[in-house]
Amino acid sequence: MAVHEPAHHRHGFRPVRRKAGTARAARPGEETAAVAATATVSASRVVASVRVVTGFVFLWAFLDKTFGWHYATPPGKGWIDGGSPTEGFLGGVAVGPLETPFHNWAGDAWADWLFMLGLLGIGVALLAGVVLRLAALAGTVMMALMWAAEWPLAQHLSDGSPSMSTNPLIDYHVVYAAALIVLAALSAGDTWGLGRTWSRLPYVRDHRWLR
Repeated sequence: MAVHEPAHHRHGFRPVRRKAGTARAARPGEETAAVAATATVSASRVVASVRVVTGFVFLWAFLDKTFGWHYATPPGKGWIDGGSPTEGFLGGVAVGPLETPFHNWAGDAWADWLFMLGLLGIGVALLAGVVLRLAALAGTVMMALMWAAEWPLAQHLSDGSPSMSTNPLIDYHVVYAAALIVLAALSAGDTWGLGRTWSRLPYVRDHRWLR
């Protein structure tokens, strides 16, 4: 004789009805998108950090050369004290095809003003996250001239002494120039900067080179 338990005493799985508002499990595609979004945010913050650090390098150089904070520029030798930001560097060029022109430019007012305005403009642009394309162009030209002044291609200076060049092609000037170009290409000012607000200005929208 078969024995059947009453229906209300049965044990087993019952279908579970999802209540309204219950979170559903993320699908594989959604998980991948979330991971990609997180990685994008992290990468943007890393790039923004590089922008801020690089901007501080340029701005610090401007401030030290202006006020003589006893780092690269001794007290009393700052630009506001009548010192020349370019005389020492350009006057000390001892190698390369532009050695004579650099000596002639050393200490000239136009060279001092261009150099200092370049440092200030690039530094402020990077820290604020605006006009990065123009800053990259100006910074690349500045770094190229400074590279030419040191002329790492040469193994010996004009007087025959060792140049102490550690790499004939890639030195820190090239690295800085490459960093400026990458920051501009990636719109690094959109994170932790004023890049998005700046890009929405009507004049900037019409002149993308100001981006």
